[in-house]
This record gives sequence, C-alpha cells and structure tokens, in this order.
Amino acid sequence: MSISEAIATARQRIDAASAARGRTESVTLELAVKTRTPEECREAARALADAGAPILLGHNRVQEARASAEAIREVAGARVHLIGPLQSNKINHALSCVDVIESLDSADLAAKIDARATGSLPVFVEVNVSGEPTKHGCAPCDVRPLVEAVAASSHLELAGFMTVGLNSPVEVDVRAAYARLRDLRDQAARDLGTGEDALALSMGMSRDLEWAVAEGATIVRLGTAIFGARRA
Repeated sequence: MSISEAIATARQRIDAASAARGRTESVTLELAVKTRTPEECREAARALADAGAPILLGHNRVQEARASAEAIREVAGARVHLIGPLQSNKINHALSCVDVIESLDSADLAAKIDARATGSLPVFVEVNVSGEPTKHGCAPCDVRPLVEAVAASSHLELAGFMTVGLNSPVEVDVRAAYARLRDLRDQAARDLGTGEDALALSMGMSRDLEWAVAEGATIVRLGTAIFGARRA
C-alpha cells in the first residue's frame, strides 16, 4: 500500500469513528515519522497536500526533525511538531526546526524553552494519564501549575494537551485514560477563561484511534498505519 492509499484508509477510519459519535468537527491526522528518511517525510507531506488535508508531521527525535525539516517544508503549508521528549541540551536545536512542541512536561522545561525562544511558540502539555512508568509526561496533579507556568511565560502559548495511550487491549481502560486527558483540558480551559475548542487534544495512535476519537481527540498521531512497521 502506498503512503497516499494508507492516508486515505486512515481518513476513512477517522471519519467513521467521528460519525459513530455524532461528531461534526474535524479530526486532524498527524503523521508520526519516527525513523523515516527526509525523502519519505517529503513524500508523506506531499501525500497529505494532495489529499487536501492539513500537512502535519510529528517527530519523536530532535535530530531527525532537524534532518528532515527542510525536505518537509518543500511542501507549502507543512508543519513540524515535536512529539517526543525534549532534553534541555536539545532546546536550541528544536527551536530551529519545529513549529510546535507537543511534549512539554514540566515547569522547569517551560522556563528553559521560554528563555531561549524569540517568538510565540505553541506548546502542548504532555500528561501521563495512564500512570505507566514507561510513559513520558507530567502527572495529572501537576497539570495546573504547568499550565500556570505557560500562561506566565513570555513566549509560550498553550495550544493543547497530549498523551500516549494506555498500553492495553481493554477498550474501557484505554478510553478512561483518554477521557481523563479531556477532563484536564476542559479544566484548563475554564481556568484560562477560554473555550475548550481552543485547546487541542492530541491522543490516539494506529491501534486505538477509534477510542481516542470517541473521547474527543482533535489530533490522532499515526505511524505504523501509514508507513508499516517502524524501523529499529
């Protein structure tokens, strides 16, 4: 299956999941391009453009984002998100190549990014709603102070919330974790005096996007469903 065909199939899944829940707002497909070459990333960006979809590619690693950003941006309107953890020593590199950081997980990291950013930078708060020790993200109890740190910063703009889903085949458990992120987003919107629809929910991957859409995802991050098995 070509990348274009895989994107079309993914869109069918997303649209069917949305219709099943009676949702009318659009759900954005973000391509998770970990281990993909710059050429593959450019091809994927072009496939999204040809499909008339938002051109959004998410990188797990800063070094891979730096290597492919130029190729991706050959496609007009393409945007690059960082969806993997950001180490302090990679902040400058990240700022040079990504448009959005989806993996903000501490007030300390927020302060360090803010000190080095020069313009407005959209960020997502990453929350470990599953509580699994292998997952990145702040604890739910730390969301409010992190949101306050972003609000008090000079350059950071809260654009949404992100999580990696519970590693489980049990629908009710996976959906409960996604619902928890939605509730945290809704509370943050109330605290900030803004509408819930102003803050994205980036959740759901190839194996569970239907469950994420059912719980309100506005962005789903798909890798293997588009590219096949991830390379080592």
